[in-house]
Amino acid sequence: MRSLETLRHYKAYRTSAFAREERGRVAILFGGMTSRHERLAAAAIRSLGHRVELLPNPGKRDFDAGKELIDPGACCPAYFTAGCLANVLRDKVAHEGRDAVARNYVFLTAGGCGACRFGQYRESYALALENIGLADFRMFNFVQDELVTPSRARGGLELDAPFILGVVWAFMCADLLGDLAYMARPYELVPGETDRALAASLERLERAFRERPRQRLGVSTLGWYLGSGYFERILREIASLWGAIRVDRLRVKPKVKVTGEFWLQLHEGEGNYDIKRWLEQEGAEVDTTAISIWIDYLLYDAIGRLAQRREAVAHYAWKRAWLRLTRGAFLRAYRRLRAALLDLPHALPSQDELVRLAAPFYRFPLNGGEGHLLVAKALLAHRHRLAHMVCELAPYGCLPSTTSVGVMAHVLGKHPDLLYAPIEVKGDAEVHALSRCQMILTEAKRRAQQEFARALSETGLSVQRIREWEARHPAAQRLDAPVARRGLAGTAANYVLYVAGEGAR
Repeated sequence: MRSLETLRHYKAYRTSAFAREERGRVAILFGGMTSRHERLAAAAIRSLGHRVELLPNPGKRDFDAGKELIDPGACCPAYFTAGCLANVLRDKVAHEGRDAVARNYVFLTAGGCGACRFGQYRESYALALENIGLADFRMFNFVQDELVTPSRARGGLELDAPFILGVVWAFMCADLLGDLAYMARPYELVPGETDRALAASLERLERAFRERPRQRLGVSTLGWYLGSGYFERILREIASLWGAIRVDRLRVKPKVKVTGEFWLQLHEGEGNYDIKRWLEQEGAEVDTTAISIWIDYLLYDAIGRLAQRREAVAHYAWKRAWLRLTRGAFLRAYRRLRAALLDLPHALPSQDELVRLAAPFYRFPLNGGEGHLLVAKALLAHRHRLAHMVCELAPYGCLPSTTSVGVMAHVLGKHPDLLYAPIEVKGDAEVHALSRCQMILTEAKRRAQQEFARALSETGLSVQRIREWEARHPAAQRLDAPVARRGLAGTAANYVLYVAGEGAR
């Protein structure tokens, strides 16, 4: 006798409401960035009366769980994040009970669209929730400037000006601190001093976000952020911690620009084989990519796309002016925060220049993933000698990243001296990935040494003579010494030119 199997038809994930009266009782779970970005963003959100819990930095255990729980063929960022969420919720269920977890927590995540599986992450997370018995767990998906949820759910989680601006300012501050950390750590004279300065800075900024004046966050929210100088004052206090770090800039290290898929290039941990710390341990200086560049790109892209549809857009001139003012305010804010940190962190690159550099190889209107940015950042680092080597991190089978790597083959044909290491991250192939990177890093080290030797030869200086000059000018070994770039990639080579310009003989 033939048995009949009951078919379960697919139903899209639907979430129930997050009511306003639940705010302060229901905890928002989120993660997926660096600990710097998460801690400061959480502090900004908590200041609005929300409970926030951060997901732990995902590791191999979470990757394995993700592979078991979601669809095959997902990329490693989805496996790591889905597995991390599932493991956290399993632990909470074990201690608090299933119904209490479904009632007392929600998950806030990001989503997108285009030629990328990022647009499918929400469905993957929903599958993971179903497979651990929490199909009714509430999950809210942030897609650039909107929440993909029923309108009735907006009461408890409102993307209003205080929420958005608080998170954006948190990201900018975290980006700037990250730049300082990667700039100082390879050269610090006292091991661990950089990480201690970073920890103290984050603690001070967390307190500043929690204690920001809430009575002034009404209709004038943007004006308060732009005009009060509140965060600039905090960063000027923090700047003294960083400026006092003593560094040895005569350590010759290749500078490696890390680019790639958004999650992987930002992540610091097992999700990308902890490649940034590995590069530092291998004797390199790492130049990371800031979330602020992505925010600027989104605003720049929105202006361009609006112009393409100008004939069909009602009130085009007003909308274009509003977008341009918004972008201008953002860039001005970043410059002011950077100036408060003595202009030590990197300035944001020009989006116009990024488009121009990529144009012969990658058309700007094409989006998905990082769009033209991967190609543009590599060319920017090469053309302006910002790095000796570019390391691009791509999830296994990522279509936008695969497109970028393919385009880079053409770029390398035009610029054969560009050192480029495309690393496909599968989550469990660390030895292969790092050995591939190490081969190219060896050449980057050779170039850094050659650059340093040329700088010594052209200036007539020697390491011994520079050491004697440093003994007479101890302030030159502080991180806040005005050692600007002088057209070379390496910190040591630029320092030689700086010392020569200061009259050392």
